[in-house]
Amino acid sequence: MRISLRQIFITLIVGLTLTSCRQNEVDGIFIDHTLYESQSLEKNRKLRQLIRQTLNKDEKALAKLNDFWCGGGAGCYDLGFIVTQIIYKLGEKDFMTIVAKLDSNEINGLEGLIMAGLEYGDNDKDGKMDNKKIKTEFPELLKQIETKRENEKPNR
Repeated sequence: MRISLRQIFITLIVGLTLTSCRQNEVDGIFIDHTLYESQSLEKNRKLRQLIRQTLNKDEKALAKLNDFWCGGGAGCYDLGFIVTQIIYKLGEKDFMTIVAKLDSNEINGLEGLIMAGLEYGDNDKDGKMDNKKIKTEFPELLKQIETKRENEKPNR
């Protein structure tokens, strides 16, 4: 069987295209469509890297994930959904260990992302928005975030 240079070239192009495409799932963490569709390949790679690092309990990755550009609106709800999936996957206590290493500037906005992810995400995978609340779903984490924010307020 003879393989032409053209067939090799086409196979190479198809292979590179398939391996370099954006991905909407990382280690069981789903990137919802609004955030996923608005990302460049480079942004998608960076987000996937931050998700993996956060799952490995890297507090700097969580801080960067918290500040990741989500495009506003529904894309930010999708980013919140990513954060809540990470909390469920790691467990509230392990996630709190990561948050404990962050300063108040690094966790600024984290509560809002979690609230959005719980309310609009589909963490229980039933095809519907969950409409859950942080105070009932992650009460210890909420307490930790509020305490950290209160303790690091500048004196006036």
